[in-house]
Amino acid sequence: MTTMEEDFPRGGTHKSSVDKSVKSHEVDNLFQKQEPEVKKKRKTVKQEDGENFKKLKVDARGLKLNKADAVEVLHLLNLKVGTLLLGCVREVSDLEAVVGLPSGLVGYLPIHNICDSYTKILLEQLDSLDSSEEVVTLSELLTPGTLVRCVVSSLNSVKEGHISLKLSINPKEVNKCLSPSALKPGMTLSGCVESVEDHGFLVDIGISGTKAFLPKKSTSSKQDLKVGQYVLSLIEEVKNEGRVVRLSLNPQAVNKAVAGAHQGWTLDSLLPGLLIRVKIKRVTLHGLVVEFLSSFSGTVDFLHIDKDKASSYESGNEVLARVLYIEPSSRVVALSLRCHLLPPGGSVLDNFTSEQIGVVVKGCKMTTVHHHSGALMELPDGTMAFVHRHRMKEPKEEFNPNRLLAMPEHNVRITDYSPMEQIHMASLRKSHIEATFFRYQDVKVGQIIEATVISLQKPGMFVRLTDHIKGLIPINHLADVVLTNPEKRFHEGMTVKCRVLSVDAANKRLLLTRKKALIESTLPIIQSYSDARVGRVAHCSIICVKKYGCIVRFYGEVKGLVPVQELSTEPVTEPEELFFVGQVVKAKVINCNEESEKLVLSFKAVTEVDVIETQFAQFDFEIGKTVDVRVRRKVLDGLEVSILPEEIPAFLPTVHLSDHVTNCPLLWDALEDGDNISNVVCLNKNKRGINLTKKPSLMACLEDGNLPTGFSELQVGMQMVGWVKNIMPYGIFIDFPHGLFGLAPKAAIGDQFITDTSNVFEIGQTVVAEVTNLDEEKNRFLVSLKVSELNLSEEDAHARLIQGQKERKAIIEMVTCRGESDLLKQLSSVSVGDKIKMVVEDVKEDGTVTLTSHQLSEAVVLASKHHTTGVNTTPGCKVTAVVLHVDPLKSQVLVSLLPTLTRKRKSLSHNSGHSATIQYIDKDFAVVSLGDTGHLTIIPAKTQLNDIVNLESKKFSIGSCLKVIVKNPSSEELGGLPLVACKGQDQQVKSKSQESVQKHSLGAMVIAKVTKLKPLGVLVMLPSGMTGHIHVSEIEESPAVGSHPTSSLKIGEEVQVKVIGGHTVRGNRFLPVTHPNFKLALPELTILPRKLEDGSMQTVDKLKNYKTGDEVICFPSKYDKQLKCLEVHVKSNIMGTVELLTMISKPGQANNPQKLFKPGQAVLAKVVGNNPSRTGQLSLSLTGIYKVEQGSVTMGMVWKIEPHRGLFVKLPFGNSGLVSLMDLSDEYSDNPLEPYKEGQVIRCSIIGEEKGHFNVSLRPSRTNKGQQEKVTDPEIQSISDIKEGQIVRGYVKTVGVSGIFVRLSRSLEGRVQLQHASKYFINKPEVISEHVTQSALVTAKVLSVDIENIHVSLSLLTKDTGKPDILPGSLKLQSRLPEDEKKKHDRTKRKRVSSESQQQDEKKDGKQAKQNADGTLTKEHAVKKKAKKDDSDSGVEVFFREEDDDEPNKEHRGVMCDVAFDVSNPKEPERLQISCNFSWDTTLSSLTPAAVDQVYESSEDEEEDQSKPVKKTRKELQQEQQNAEQQLSKLEAELMDPSVRPDNATAFERLLLSSPDSSFLWLQYMAFHLQATQIEQARAVAERALKTISFREEQEKLNVWVAMLNLENMYGTEESLQKVFERAIQYCEPLPVYQQLADIYAKSDKLKEAETLYKSMVKRFRQEKAVYESYGSFLLRQGQSNAANALLQRALQSLSNKDHVDLITKFARLEFQYGNTERAKSMFDKVLGTYSKRTDLWSVFIDLMVKHGSQKEVREIFDRVIHLSVSVKKIKFFFKRYLDYERKHGTPESIQAVKQKALEYVECKGAEAGS
Repeated sequence: MTTMEEDFPRGGTHKSSVDKSVKSHEVDNLFQKQEPEVKKKRKTVKQEDGENFKKLKVDARGLKLNKADAVEVLHLLNLKVGTLLLGCVREVSDLEAVVGLPSGLVGYLPIHNICDSYTKILLEQLDSLDSSEEVVTLSELLTPGTLVRCVVSSLNSVKEGHISLKLSINPKEVNKCLSPSALKPGMTLSGCVESVEDHGFLVDIGISGTKAFLPKKSTSSKQDLKVGQYVLSLIEEVKNEGRVVRLSLNPQAVNKAVAGAHQGWTLDSLLPGLLIRVKIKRVTLHGLVVEFLSSFSGTVDFLHIDKDKASSYESGNEVLARVLYIEPSSRVVALSLRCHLLPPGGSVLDNFTSEQIGVVVKGCKMTTVHHHSGALMELPDGTMAFVHRHRMKEPKEEFNPNRLLAMPEHNVRITDYSPMEQIHMASLRKSHIEATFFRYQDVKVGQIIEATVISLQKPGMFVRLTDHIKGLIPINHLADVVLTNPEKRFHEGMTVKCRVLSVDAANKRLLLTRKKALIESTLPIIQSYSDARVGRVAHCSIICVKKYGCIVRFYGEVKGLVPVQELSTEPVTEPEELFFVGQVVKAKVINCNEESEKLVLSFKAVTEVDVIETQFAQFDFEIGKTVDVRVRRKVLDGLEVSILPEEIPAFLPTVHLSDHVTNCPLLWDALEDGDNISNVVCLNKNKRGINLTKKPSLMACLEDGNLPTGFSELQVGMQMVGWVKNIMPYGIFIDFPHGLFGLAPKAAIGDQFITDTSNVFEIGQTVVAEVTNLDEEKNRFLVSLKVSELNLSEEDAHARLIQGQKERKAIIEMVTCRGESDLLKQLSSVSVGDKIKMVVEDVKEDGTVTLTSHQLSEAVVLASKHHTTGVNTTPGCKVTAVVLHVDPLKSQVLVSLLPTLTRKRKSLSHNSGHSATIQYIDKDFAVVSLGDTGHLTIIPAKTQLNDIVNLESKKFSIGSCLKVIVKNPSSEELGGLPLVACKGQDQQVKSKSQESVQKHSLGAMVIAKVTKLKPLGVLVMLPSGMTGHIHVSEIEESPAVGSHPTSSLKIGEEVQVKVIGGHTVRGNRFLPVTHPNFKLALPELTILPRKLEDGSMQTVDKLKNYKTGDEVICFPSKYDKQLKCLEVHVKSNIMGTVELLTMISKPGQANNPQKLFKPGQAVLAKVVGNNPSRTGQLSLSLTGIYKVEQGSVTMGMVWKIEPHRGLFVKLPFGNSGLVSLMDLSDEYSDNPLEPYKEGQVIRCSIIGEEKGHFNVSLRPSRTNKGQQEKVTDPEIQSISDIKEGQIVRGYVKTVGVSGIFVRLSRSLEGRVQLQHASKYFINKPEVISEHVTQSALVTAKVLSVDIENIHVSLSLLTKDTGKPDILPGSLKLQSRLPEDEKKKHDRTKRKRVSSESQQQDEKKDGKQAKQNADGTLTKEHAVKKKAKKDDSDSGVEVFFREEDDDEPNKEHRGVMCDVAFDVSNPKEPERLQISCNFSWDTTLSSLTPAAVDQVYESSEDEEEDQSKPVKKTRKELQQEQQNAEQQLSKLEAELMDPSVRPDNATAFERLLLSSPDSSFLWLQYMAFHLQATQIEQARAVAERALKTISFREEQEKLNVWVAMLNLENMYGTEESLQKVFERAIQYCEPLPVYQQLADIYAKSDKLKEAETLYKSMVKRFRQEKAVYESYGSFLLRQGQSNAANALLQRALQSLSNKDHVDLITKFARLEFQYGNTERAKSMFDKVLGTYSKRTDLWSVFIDLMVKHGSQKEVREIFDRVIHLSVSVKKIKFFFKRYLDYERKHGTPESIQAVKQKALEYVECKGAEAGS
């Protein structure tokens, strides 16, 4: 074309001028950047770019075209329209493809951005309504994993601040900077197939004036390319100065093509995806700066550096790199050195998605941080993940990478997978990690959630759960009643509570409801037909009300029918008057057919008993049963909860949250909806439901099972735990489990006289009662609450105290976790006994002092008048306060300023007595100070449950004193406070003075006496009376392994000891003598002779003295089951941990690892290093392995099971590994992963390291090297281990068009071509994939081995392997012929063709072959007859074969005229040879054939003798011939009568021979069989019809397909119907088949199937107007007017504007017939308002209104139409219709009025003409 334009110019600019402009463009590139035109708003950008150009350096060789200083990853903000990038196709849908870009960016490729030729086809398809050409879908043009060169086409800001990145692969945009003269052989260009030619393809490469041709022989694919298909090709030849180029698609040549300087690449013409050789210029922390093509600079960021070679990169090295993108503004060229983008790869990526997306991964380590890009994280399995800079913090947080890098571990959420970097993209944002919903799969049906309103539209209200999950609340689900003005109730940004109705994760659709009745429903949800068990009651909503009943919908797609007789107990004649659409009702299941999905329900059968039984049916209630619950709602008197996991409703009263009265309201306030409560006990069940309790005392009694279960089991004197039920003036009623309750009279409440019972106990308080009296007649009993009469233990008081403090601590933690407020954090940071520096703020009138502190700046701090005695409280004065009480509900902290409490604390000793002063008290607890020690502690306000505090208020109030004994100087349960016990009032206890602690200097030696032996140490008594400690490591110099050093000492033995330090009593933490707290510690001693003789002061080992690999003696302490590690002591000041995998040598030992070693036993270990999770401790190994390396055998734990890949295992010391399927065993099995489960401990052998993780083998031959193991399947380590002819076994990897790929080892695969896979002929690989699953074990024979290319060819044929064929014989597939039989078959076929031609020549003269004297044909004629018989296939044999099958005993039919039976091959079915001289009739079988026309032929002599007819005279033969002719004449006369309908199969066969393409005859034939209930025969006739009818008769074939669909719908199954339907859409136009099946469904009342099919039609044929018309008609016939209206709106968005009018008119006509007349009129009004001159629409509107409207409305329409500004002729037509209407329906006055209007119109028109 270019040559023609130069020789014969068409005008305009001359060609040479174009060439000059191109050349000048290249020169300009040396001095400036080529930017696309931008608006004036971008002027500042140009100025900045201009300033950047001034910074370009010039060297001696010439101009540097670009400069690369900083190395960064690609950011979305750096992208501009026109940026060229290399991307990878991730997903392909109908209208767009998702493309993965560098740095984890994602772009979208619309269907109209492929190429111009494909866009043209799409537009033609849209414009032509009846186009029969099927458009190639986008999924056929692009394959996931394909690398594509693309360009940014648009960057649009969408709602919520996101940017929509649109891409294009149109060659005209990608290659726009190339010209014909720039094309050189060896270049690689992207393009799209423009057209398909005979010998190749024309490819659009986007260069004007250049034609690119791709020969078919140059394509590697056996399948033809399609128009629009993306190709990456190599230029092989350039002709006519670039006007014609020849391309090649050889993958190896394309991937290996290196772009060189001789090809003339410039920065403008440089393309992504080019393979170039670069020279490393500089190595930076964030990547590489390189030079290429002698003058260009580029960058390689850290994500695209091959980490295996990262350490070897140096300045000056030359490497291959792939161009990733070119930024047009900065002219920076980014490249990649990753191996998956370099040869031999570079065109298709194997990994383009990941199953881990959305998973939260814990225990990740941050390896490196790049401040301007992001951070790299190492996951536990050894893989890497990239966290973008913006996702390392919350949106409003300050970016602090150093803080993140200092943290040892992180939790991340995998958000995406980047195929370009082959790395996961992750997020460190807490909001992302803690998000309940991250994908649609996380949302469950029936779940109650909160969402944010986005907008209100016609379908309903759109809401947002998260940034990526959105849902729809339908308009009738916004409330329990239909809202007329929902916009007044809801607004954008509003938070609403809703419940999930259905989830379609595949299509990302979420339906919700706001109906209060459904949200608060406690009945079970029905989300599948299997859940709808008979008798179950559930809530549902009415979706349709009909005469015959109501149709209701549950959750998901479950629908049911409530017949009219089941609507109410009273007769219902008009259901519409009682029920409305959207109403929530309770329905009871009467009948359910799960297979047919039919559900029958009842409204009237629902009773209250049914509701309760339904609620409890799934739960096995038992008093005393422990359950876990979730808080559903908080009410005034308790919590409404759901028992998990059945979601059974229950009630937990507030008073049953604790034994402590004051803790109950605190717990109620701290708990919120959605919180889980564990270990709750079932108490009783009544009509309201199940009641629960959390009282520890009551739970303990129920667990023991000692409580009576009925009145008959009660005995006088029995003590029971109960709770106060009611308080009356005469006594208190006590409630007990199992429905028992008793009365405690006023005299039996307390040991003192009670005057008023109202202030003694509180409702719900826990008490212990003793049965005193039984009334068996009335089943009543009396109890006593007197403490003196009860047998109670004082130890219970300590347990209740500890339990109460645990509850208070839990309350503070729950309140603190509710938010991030500073107040809650401050309150949780202080506890009783803490000392705080404060400032006096104010003094109130009652003497209360308010204080302020930086630590409690948000809280109210108060000190009562009692607690400020003797203290200067002048405002502004600084004081020291001690915390007495923290009240999280009131946000108050009560403190004391008393000097006796703020003084320095003294040490306490065990069993020492003190005088305690009460400083604070409530109903359950009191805070006391212990004498002058400065210690505070907490004691119970009531020693026993039944104590009455108010009676002792004078003795038990603030300031009162009592005697206590210290039981534990530092109790962990009380947070380090002392645990004390109160003495009785009559006891006199003298407080023991605390002996002063003798200070010992370092190195002091004394004689001590052994007092107690422990596994890890010995306690000794020092001469001063103090207790000292000797650590187990300080007893023997070199203890024998397995011995217990502490057993060498005896109690009472005196030993010489030396002081080396001390350790704390509370935490056993070692302290040196110089530590300031050493005076409060026990002295740490040693008796080692070496240290006793050593006079130096250095007697303690240091952690830094231990090196990796050192052997040490350690002593086990305890095994931590949660962390799965053994804690050991190395020295008194050095601890260590041994993880489970390094403390066992056999997998079975992992079951009870705590039994392997005894505490204090000497064990030999090796030092691994410092424990990263526990500072100051060593990490040790007991197995002798201190590092993981190749060849080592160690223990591992299964971490994850990949079904088709293998096992991910955790290895010692934080390493991970992968076990391939081929390395699981020495003998392969069918299901190799079945013996393994997550958490299982296994024995592993390390065989190598790859990509950050180890390759691991579980083969016994490797793990047990010293033993002789039987190896059935030897390990294949390289291709040299495989020999031709060898029998091997492996696991199937994939099955495709190229064949079956079999894993032979972890790194080697073999291919089985389809002809070597089975003995059967296979058309589709899907046949194999259905029977040969992935990872299936197969046995194969090696056919060939290509060591150079690492290719192994295999065979699975039975003759090679001796194994059964992979495909079963039941499939009845055609077998492949052996080579010798195939040649014989070809020779037979050639003979048949030659004999057929001879036969046709002899038949031309019309003569028939002469018969021999014995009645048989000559051999030559018999051969011709046979050849003709073989070639003729009328299909009649199917019918006769069926008759023979049905009637096996029927006598052989007579010889028929012009029919020859071929029995020479008994394997083939008998066929009938039909002559064209006669017509068929039912009596033909009885006729005697003419001697010249009918013969038998046999290949066997015996059959020849039997088939010889009896010799007849000439006269007899002539008579028989005359008789036959007479009968044939009679039959011909009958056939001439068209009114005669065939009445047997033979007659149908005769008619079909004359009209084989008549579908009418074939359908009659099918109906004939169906009348006789011969279903299979009817199917056979239909199949014959499809084979017989000519392919040109499309309508005739379609009629047969429709008949088959009807046949299967009536007599077949759903599966058979679907199979016929799938075949029909393959051989016919899909749309008519879809419409016919939908009509069949609708006519057979299969409404659900019809609606589902219509929905799929709307998706597939969205541009077809007929689809919307038929679907709308269906919906309106079903009364779904709203759905039809929604369909119309969707159709108007999909169809072109020219179809809108006809479509709206069609819907309006349907509304008139089946729907809402008012809506139909409004639709016509709207259309006619826009197209007022469409008189055809006016005429249709008038006809419909005459039929459905009133006379007034009809006259109004006529009055409107006669005033239209159209031609007089059309107005005359409407006046005539107006007059006819009035004559038929009107009065004489109305007729005269029409005439008068016509006269006025004529006069008006005449006046206009005159003027």
